[in-house]
Amino acid sequence: MILQQYPHLESQIGDILQDPERLLFIFDGLDESIHQIDFRSSKLSNPKERSHFGKIVDSLVRQSLLKGCSVLITSRPTRLTSVDTGVFQRLAEVMGFLHEDRLIFFKNFFGNEELSEKAFHHVQENDTLYTFCYIPSYCWIICTVLSMCFRSQPTITDQLMTSLPKTVTQLFVTFVSNILANHSQNKDCGPTARELLTSIGWMAEHGVMNHMIVFDERHLESFSVRNDNHVFSSFMMESGQPPDVNYTFLHLTLQEFFAALVHFMNNNPERLQKTLDQAESYKDGRAEIFLRFLCGLSDSSTRSMLKSHVGELSTQAARHVITWIQKKIIDQRSGKSTEENRALLNVFYYLYESRNKALVAQYIGSYKVDFSKVPLSPLDCSVLSFILQSCRETEVILESCNIPSEGLRKLVPALHNIKSLRLYTSIYLNTSDKTYATVGFSDGKCVIGPCCRKFRPCVGSMTHFPLDFPTHKV
Repeated sequence: MILQQYPHLESQIGDILQDPERLLFIFDGLDESIHQIDFRSSKLSNPKERSHFGKIVDSLVRQSLLKGCSVLITSRPTRLTSVDTGVFQRLAEVMGFLHEDRLIFFKNFFGNEELSEKAFHHVQENDTLYTFCYIPSYCWIICTVLSMCFRSQPTITDQLMTSLPKTVTQLFVTFVSNILANHSQNKDCGPTARELLTSIGWMAEHGVMNHMIVFDERHLESFSVRNDNHVFSSFMMESGQPPDVNYTFLHLTLQEFFAALVHFMNNNPERLQKTLDQAESYKDGRAEIFLRFLCGLSDSSTRSMLKSHVGELSTQAARHVITWIQKKIIDQRSGKSTEENRALLNVFYYLYESRNKALVAQYIGSYKVDFSKVPLSPLDCSVLSFILQSCRETEVILESCNIPSEGLRKLVPALHNIKSLRLYTSIYLNTSDKTYATVGFSDGKCVIGPCCRKFRPCVGSMTHFPLDFPTHKV
């Protein structure tokens, strides 16, 4: 495996492997790997034995191969739900950008202090966009989209502010729309743009379903993708030298967006249903973002942003996806296990992207929402808040969810709609953020912080608000 990447080390490989404790293997992007790695059974011991990539990585992690070496693996959280994480000595979550980091990123991106302040102020006013900014790649996309909007309309009006994206789907729709608008050289390029995005979309979908992020000339030919179009280079990057030229999307999330968009540009009900069934069958999370984009594009106002560039998008596909969401809600809303609760959270993301409040009210309504033992990030809490604000008289159980203080603050607007809220030991004290530190449990003690005052106006309207601290001192 090493020599395949570094053939010049052939004469030194024996010496390198002789001292495993000095070796660090870094595997970046477990969620993007085409190899099956479940970390359950492989136990290779001979470093010179030829074997499948997955078995080699598994054996390195389990220390049956090159005992004493260090292994660092990165992955999207969705991939880890299908992995036996007990084999790892340590798990670390990359928290992303904090408030100060986001502010610095905006200043560096825009260069102009006045413009960066206006952009950042808008993002802060939009709670969802601000939360998205914790992911560096989304922060870059948000800044890119805002800069495009500001360039096209230098005067920041109320109409401009309301038209800015509120969901990930709207973010990418705006991103693609602006690129198509800026690269269109004549009014007749609409069909050409549609044809290009359709061919790119089918290739993107093939990649998502097969864990493929690198494409070559054969893939372009197979899906009739023309790379001589100036729009093509706006969405895909080229690397290598002929004849070994490879192509990748600017970002994996952009690939997932195009994979969803193509079903609305070239609708085939049978193919769409087959894709939905196939996406659901994957337990490694590879299709999760793709499914969210499908649901986001079911919203007519979101789709309309692309109409002037690619023409009408299929309302039949939208109805198909909404029917699928309805079935998913019914299947998941009565879940009892942690895995079923996590699956319900995924469904909430689908609903959030769809912006379909009527669907939320009808199918979630007054049903019990239980996320016990499912860790909730601030972004999860933003999604949950949107759902709860569309419901009435809902019972909510957030037991052992490890909600950070920023996440708790995002739930406050939804408290008026909650009939019963159970928070048993679900919130921890964030000592680095004294402003929003709320409730912390540690060694039998409970600490109430300043943010609890935010609950005061809401608690009075709630029918039932049990805070059970049987073993804690308040």
